[in-house]
Amino acid sequence: MTERGSTLERELRGGVVTFFTMAYIIVLNPLILGFAPDQNGHFLGGGSGDGSNLPAIAAGTALVAGVMTILMGVVANYPLALATGLGLNAFLAVSVARQMSWSEAMGLIFLEGVIILVLVLTGFRSAVFHAVPAQLKVAISVGIGLFIAFIGFVDAGFVRRVPDAAHSTVPVQPGTGFYLQGWPVLVFVIGLALVVTLWVKRVRAAILLAIIATTILAIIVESIGNFGSSADNPVGGWGLNVPQWPDKIADTPHFDTLGHFNPFGSFASVGVVTAVLLIFTLMLADFFDTMGTMTAIGAEAGLLDSEGIPPNTKRILVVDSIAAAAGGAAGVSSNTSYIESASGVGEGARTGLASVVTGVLFLLSIFLAPLVSVIPSEAAVPALVLVGFLMMQQVSGISWTDTEIAIPAFLTIILMPFTYSISIGIGAGFLAYVLIKAVKGKAAQVHPLLWIVAALFLVYFAIHPITVLFT
Repeated sequence: MTERGSTLERELRGGVVTFFTMAYIIVLNPLILGFAPDQNGHFLGGGSGDGSNLPAIAAGTALVAGVMTILMGVVANYPLALATGLGLNAFLAVSVARQMSWSEAMGLIFLEGVIILVLVLTGFRSAVFHAVPAQLKVAISVGIGLFIAFIGFVDAGFVRRVPDAAHSTVPVQPGTGFYLQGWPVLVFVIGLALVVTLWVKRVRAAILLAIIATTILAIIVESIGNFGSSADNPVGGWGLNVPQWPDKIADTPHFDTLGHFNPFGSFASVGVVTAVLLIFTLMLADFFDTMGTMTAIGAEAGLLDSEGIPPNTKRILVVDSIAAAAGGAAGVSSNTSYIESASGVGEGARTGLASVVTGVLFLLSIFLAPLVSVIPSEAAVPALVLVGFLMMQQVSGISWTDTEIAIPAFLTIILMPFTYSISIGIGAGFLAYVLIKAVKGKAAQVHPLLWIVAALFLVYFAIHPITVLFT
């Protein structure tokens, strides 16, 4: 802590803040996975489509997140938390599970984690990371900053998708009908104003204090207005958790999803080619999401070296790879590094102790799930908007007059929030960088590994027509 300019208080505070900003996954992951039937009409965790399986999925989600986040802190000494990856879990529920059983789908997740682990241990994943130009790494951090700020606005209901976007002149809008409606959105705005005020006034624990104060305000607002969830009240309801004091603080967990995975069953269900293509799609997203996340966290914490490399890179990647496989083995989808960790870094976290704190809170949440559900996303996500600003400040490190790096950097930055995907932003940036170098006769300046990665991303972007062609 001393070497990295931190203190025990900052690490503890940072770990708590990180947990608050990503605890939503305990509620959201079951909602994404729990109601999706597999090819046989069965539901994850032995459910029947009535939500009875959601507590088991929540318990498994918190267990794996807690164990792997603690492992990240102890092994890699890095302020990075892990949990079920958003995007991958939706892809699993919507696309993969419909082609096979849930145990076979989780088996694919397990396999892609093992493959990534092998790539790390052989040095390939670290070599790719070292081959990326420093300014592209800066662009990745900036893009992620915009992405998490956008996540904050969307999760708060401040920004919403236009229902008939295909026939509209704009795809998104402020609030509903271009107006900010509902008390939950107002609570978010107040929370954002509060965290900014505390931050510019240099108040210690600014982010944590803002989350606590906004949660208290949300509980008061809900007790007066009884707005309920957005599922029942789309315009004026709370986005995820309804901020009201629960009937009970603790509950007995059930782990019905653990061990329900079949690594090789999918090869018989959908064929070898389709299974391999699905593994490739899952793997590429996992592979580069973490690379971008750990770079962004390191940049915000001031932990990167002159080449933009964080300390203990290989250890970080090993733990992240194990987490992907662990998520499949536990039946809760791939676990990956969370960019929300930046909120803890913004609160002062610089070491793995913050990750240990976050992990312990995840483990406690297995039993204290009713208490965790008190905090609405509207109270937690203002921290993401502030951290997005802090990460955006790195944009000055890019040479915007040099088109060979400026165009790839621009595509990397802009496509992350616009496509809601870190991997797509990274892939577009890599492809643009290789293309520009090639057409300008400077192909020799491109690291050989970047050519390989660019080719892999080309396959990734064309995965649908390739799948149709070979199946």
